[in-house]
Amino acid sequence: MAVMEAAFDPKYGEAWNRRQVGDALVTPNTRFVLLDVAGGSPDDAADAAGFTLSRQTLDEEELLLIAVAPWARRRGVGHALMRQFLAISDGNGVTRQFLEMRAGNPAEALYLAHGFAPVGRRPNYYRSGNLGPFDAITYSRTSS
Repeated sequence: MAVMEAAFDPKYGEAWNRRQVGDALVTPNTRFVLLDVAGGSPDDAADAAGFTLSRQTLDEEELLLIAVAPWARRRGVGHALMRQFLAISDGNGVTRQFLEMRAGNPAEALYLAHGFAPVGRRPNYYRSGNLGPFDAITYSRTSS
């Protein structure tokens, strides 16, 4: 939760709360990966640099959340998380991955670099106080 709270700018309201994360974690076929800045498993919570939360349904998997702590950005953590997410997903027979992001999210470059492409748009999907609304963009990647 510390990574989540630090990683997501509160002005957009994108961070999940503890209950949402807890509910997702007990859902079947949900995966959680936590990495340190070197791309390994953190020794303790203070070493956690980023995480992914995803859910598989049959041969598809959705990346529900990806977050990198601000102090760990620009150090390869996001790419390490994406590589691990895709390796685990591909290793579990997934043939297509999905994710959704707020239009204008700078993480778009990360997704494109890992083979995701935009496949849909939901106009005015995200509401965020005085900033919104923002479109949601759906991305997809087909496993090779």
